[in-house]
Amino acid sequence: MNAFSQSILNWYAENSRDLPWRRTRDPYAVWLSEIILQQTRIAQGTAYWERFMERFPTVQDLADASEDEVLRLWEGLGYYSRARNLHAAARQIVELGAFPNKLEGIRALKGVGDYTAAAIGSICFDIPAAVVDGNVYRVLARHFGIATPVGSTAAKKEFTALAQQLLPPDQAAAFNQGMMDFGALQCTPQNPACLTCPLLGSCNAQRTGRVELLPVKQPSAKPVEQHLTYVYVRFQGETAIRRRGPGDIWQGLYEPLNERPCHSGRSEESILATGVKHQLTHRTLLADFYLWEPAQRPELPEGYFWIKETELDRYAKPRLFELLLAYIFPCSPN
Repeated sequence: MNAFSQSILNWYAENSRDLPWRRTRDPYAVWLSEIILQQTRIAQGTAYWERFMERFPTVQDLADASEDEVLRLWEGLGYYSRARNLHAAARQIVELGAFPNKLEGIRALKGVGDYTAAAIGSICFDIPAAVVDGNVYRVLARHFGIATPVGSTAAKKEFTALAQQLLPPDQAAAFNQGMMDFGALQCTPQNPACLTCPLLGSCNAQRTGRVELLPVKQPSAKPVEQHLTYVYVRFQGETAIRRRGPGDIWQGLYEPLNERPCHSGRSEESILATGVKHQLTHRTLLADFYLWEPAQRPELPEGYFWIKETELDRYAKPRLFELLLAYIFPCSPN
């Protein structure tokens, strides 16, 4: 075994994070953690993983649930396509009769990419497949002095090949998890702990003064601004919502009226807030919030329906709707 890989394994044996999904090799539990932790911090993701495992202890339970129920439990994590894919993949697994135990079968599950397939395969089935995520890119780029811009096709090919070359086939799970933890705890994006690093003597970035310059990142496109108007309608203890349709970032979630009613009287409508900002990956949402309390029950636009205000918690909502509700119900925990 090469010195780099042995150092990672030694470091991991002493410094591994105690995470609940690492106390099992159940592929369902590990897969669930990997999907939740995409684009999510561990501190936040752990609570969601625990809630999902409590509500859906088996893949059959998850497959049997309605999409509404899954989205409701996912609410607050964002990137809701992950929840829809999770639900679809659960039904794939049930259809197969068992969780797939080959890399190709895991990769074929809805919402599972190369990284997730390698993580599940190595941890649960001892498949010698290297994981390559942001942490791994950073560790390899710094240690080996690789300046290929992360995010490019060339980088994915180069870093994947190198990670696979370094992977000890008989210790794939420990090495993969060690690389992830090493990047998260030791070789961090800012202020890495170089002075206590076991790889200090062989690190190219440390030797050449490029620790803060590696990995090289491609410039990201400036987020596009989008302006929205949300109107909370209140009539005799009810409000109006609709479910977002397919092909939408908030597909399956519920929202209030998204435009000001042209026939509302000035006395019936009040401004709650303007320019409320909600940042998505490639989009900046700026929303104006209104409260409309008409004297008579209005006719709703197509797709909207009335619900009791006390039943709002039954519906999965995008973060922007939650921000509006904070103005409507300022004492609510939401």
